[in-house]
Amino acid sequence: MARAASACGTPGEPGLRAPEQLRARLGDSQAARSIVGWRRRRRGRAGSRCVWRAGAMASWAALSPSIVEYFEGEDSYRCGYCKNESGSRSNGMWAHSMTVQDYQDLIDRGWRRSGKYVYKPVMNQTCCPQYTIRCRPLQFQPSKSHKKVLKKMLKFLAKGEISKGNCEDEPMEPTMEETVAGDFALINKLDIQCDLKTLSDDLKESFESEEKKKGKSPKKEESKELIQSQRIEEKLGSGEPSHSIKMHMAPKPGKGADLSKPPCRKAKEIRKERKRLKLMQQSPAGELEGFQAQGEPPSLFPPKANKSNQPKSLEDLIFESLPENASHKLEVRLVPVSFEDPEFKSSFSQSFSLYVKYQMAIHQDPPDECGKTEFTRFLCSSPLEAENPPHGPDCGYGSFHQQYWLDGRIIAVGVIDILPYCVSSVYLYYDPDYSFLSLGVYSALREIGFTRQLHQKTSQLNYYYMGFYIHSCPKMKYKGQYRPSDLLCPETYVWVPIEQCLSSLDNSKYCRFNQDPEAVDEGRSKEPDRLQVFHKKAIMPYGVYKKQRKDPSEEAAVLQYAGLVGQACSERMLLLRT
Repeated sequence: MARAASACGTPGEPGLRAPEQLRARLGDSQAARSIVGWRRRRRGRAGSRCVWRAGAMASWAALSPSIVEYFEGEDSYRCGYCKNESGSRSNGMWAHSMTVQDYQDLIDRGWRRSGKYVYKPVMNQTCCPQYTIRCRPLQFQPSKSHKKVLKKMLKFLAKGEISKGNCEDEPMEPTMEETVAGDFALINKLDIQCDLKTLSDDLKESFESEEKKKGKSPKKEESKELIQSQRIEEKLGSGEPSHSIKMHMAPKPGKGADLSKPPCRKAKEIRKERKRLKLMQQSPAGELEGFQAQGEPPSLFPPKANKSNQPKSLEDLIFESLPENASHKLEVRLVPVSFEDPEFKSSFSQSFSLYVKYQMAIHQDPPDECGKTEFTRFLCSSPLEAENPPHGPDCGYGSFHQQYWLDGRIIAVGVIDILPYCVSSVYLYYDPDYSFLSLGVYSALREIGFTRQLHQKTSQLNYYYMGFYIHSCPKMKYKGQYRPSDLLCPETYVWVPIEQCLSSLDNSKYCRFNQDPEAVDEGRSKEPDRLQVFHKKAIMPYGVYKKQRKDPSEEAAVLQYAGLVGQACSERMLLLRT
């Protein structure tokens, strides 16, 4: 289906959305044209003084359409993991609109979304610290239990065989993040007055006022701006927002053994190795050569590349050919989360029914707690702007439902976000009647394979984000089994291999993984006055805003927000102040 193209800026500038997407979000073509056209008009008057009604403004190039409403303070509520009645703590904000680059930068600082609510656990205070975890798909090798799940699916599809026994692993998201459940209880009580229509009217008036001051007519430039908005000057940012760090501290013996052990070897291979060693010790050179002639070189020599000896790749295991008379047919469809998309719209009813069945059977939710409103808000409402740049993946960036169709009906749906550097898993719900297929594990492996596929077209898309790793909760430790994987340091926001974190986590729930005592958060807020504010129909830096307001009471909340989102996001996103 067609998507509006994005118009990216010069190197270092965030991408600006095309008019079609801004109009959909802001509801007014005048405001959309003004946003897209501002940079061009500004460049044409580089020597002139740009005056906003609020005073001298920061460069428009530092602005993106992300509009957020930050909730001051920290929320405490019941923890779904340890059942502490008020132990779970987080900061949160409502995202009216958000670019994929802004969200990528936020999750690389420990944030996570549920619907349009974006939250960040207070790591050193919450009862069960939640560490962002990512898998490195390009180096991923399925474990023995992963292979069993894939073979089980193949047997079921080929012959209809149903394996007995329980799943080896938990689903990628076994429960709706309980922190989010608590935050939704808070959101339901909030009266968020500033909806997108209000923002649209305010932005419209702000830009119309500005155009009158400049004596310009936006209509005269409309055709030029529509053409300009379709041109992509540069692909979405390159490199990683947060870089890996190598640590020289190895885990203590016995700590985290499951993750640091080498893969298990088959008994047959071990017997062959023993036979080689025995012959090398006892036999003369001639007998050793004879042994080699039989096609069994001793381990002293590197084995020749033999396809039959190579382990099967993840793709080989997933897409193994089925007989023509296979008992079942499985099809995986990627559908954009948009009610304007015909495929999403036509499958909505079936997808919603599956969600209700899953919530009631797996989580024992009463019917009134898994209605259409909850489903739409939680899994169908996304703040992410869809983008389809020429150098991005064919499907574009944004929020998607990955639907698993078995013999013409949906049996599972994986909710994912495709971002500039990763595929981020949001949630999974499935038909409980097919629990024997270990659909949680199977879908995670398919999403890892999907990430590898996207990487072939978009080289910087390298990672698979699995949400939060909670070491203190045994039920949530399974995510560490998808190797190799990294955890995000909650203080310096660098990635550290999980094997190097386990011994510290065994000793303390909260840990700083970066062992360099001099290291600091490189993306921290250094110039809070440059933070972008949207207030009373005007966009201005926080430095201008606080001079106008002359009210120090809200400064603590604004500075807290700036510290949590970091300098880059604070300069791009609009912080709504009422």
